Amino acid sequence: MSDRPNILIFMTDQEQGQVTFPEHPCRTPHADRFAADGIRFRNCYTVAAHCCPSRATFMTGLYPSRHGVYNNVTTHTAIHTGLNEGVVTFSELLRDAGYLMSFTGKWHISRSEGPKDRGWDELTVGSNVDPNGDYGIPTSRWAAARDQMQAGADRKRGEVVRPGWGNIQVYGTADGSYTDSNDYRFVTDAVNALPGLAAGDDPWCLFVGPNGPHDPFIIPEPYASMYDPDEVILPPSYRDTLADKPRIYQRWRKQFWDQLSEAEVRESIAHYWGYCTMMDVMFGEVLDALEASGEAENTLVLRMSDHGEYCGAHGLYAKGVAAFREAYQIPLIARWPKGISARGEVDAIVNLLDFAPTFLDLAGVDDGPEEMGGVSLTPFFRGETPEDWRDAHFTQFNGVELYYTQRMVQTATHKYVYNGFDFDELYDLDADPHEMVNLEADPALEDVKKDLVRRMWETALAEEDISTNPYWTVALAPWGPGIA
Repeated sequence: MSDRPNILIFMTDQEQGQVTFPEHPCRTPHADRFAADGIRFRNCYTVAAHCCPSRATFMTGLYPSRHGVYNNVTTHTAIHTGLNEGVVTFSELLRDAGYLMSFTGKWHISRSEGPKDRGWDELTVGSNVDPNGDYGIPTSRWAAARDQMQAGADRKRGEVVRPGWGNIQVYGTADGSYTDSNDYRFVTDAVNALPGLAAGDDPWCLFVGPNGPHDPFIIPEPYASMYDPDEVILPPSYRDTLADKPRIYQRWRKQFWDQLSEAEVRESIAHYWGYCTMMDVMFGEVLDALEASGEAENTLVLRMSDHGEYCGAHGLYAKGVAAFREAYQIPLIARWPKGISARGEVDAIVNLLDFAPTFLDLAGVDDGPEEMGGVSLTPFFRGETPEDWRDAHFTQFNGVELYYTQRMVQTATHKYVYNGFDFDELYDLDADPHEMVNLEADPALEDVKKDLVRRMWETALAEEDISTNPYWTVALAPWGPGIA
């Protein structure tokens, strides 16, 4: 057995950070038991509330301005379709360092490359790539949307009507069982791969990436009816009118999500929690297989996600567009019996930038990319918080398929959002943890705002962010990079 730890990554898609907290009504018993033997990070964040840039950051330890992935790489509106030339992933470096690398689940980092091109042995790859594929929207989709619109049927329960775009069913009950779900094949891959990985003397890294609990929340029984909607409490921010928020937030809610009644919102939340519980059950199966392999003692296991989900917070759904906590805070629990001496919870701000440096640190790789924006998490494994650890996190969001510039800087007490398309946002997180009151224009907080803007530009300049264009039609922040 190698002295270097094995690494097992269980990364869900679009899971709120708080659903895995012990005080949350969503039940995640496997995560709870797992956390009792490890560390729960209370303040882990993504750099962009969107799958592709966040996953690229996880794999590289770089901000989007350096790795080059800004939005969905598999659509015809992709800004870039893969990583910038010369960018290296942690998986390539671990492979070179002697690790066995196995990948099953969602990829979603490049249109032209798959995991095998970045050092992984592929098991089953979700969101796979076709370098010669047509990534436009097929004509058949528009024909179906036209037919749906012309049919003029009444809106179904849990459905959002979008004339000419195609309606969406936000939640519902799927046919079949848990084992029929697409994600179960990834769990099966992991369970089947572990004995072979454990059989040799080389350390290994296994990535397991289910698609859940990504929208829509259509899941099989018993999970679809596991939570009683009548007992669901609406998010504290649900009644936010968004009147003091950017206009696109208001339009997004009014045009789509206000179609759902409060009862339907409660039902959607119940389905989302059921989906999260189903992911927890899958996680439990992987943990059982790891235990059976005899490798649990020297394996760092991470329970995490790529970004969150609004699920009714501020009356919104999905992710991106807005910059609220529910889309940016992600779960993170770490366990490594042989190597994590600390137990309990960590309040320090960590983010997806920190994982690649952590893996390279544990593998003894000293020649990783110098420009990585993250820092190894290993001091926390020993119960230490470095004196110079960050006290803020920064984001780089450039829209999804509707392009716009949005940057956020958040400390423990305040959050500032620079919206290049509308007025900005400033929240006092101590007094207003649910981000209900935008204080951007409050003169009493002018010094706080100025300090956050300065810090935003310091990071933007250090990371060669594209948001620093000084031309007068786009230089809209109240203070420019010169303040830094």
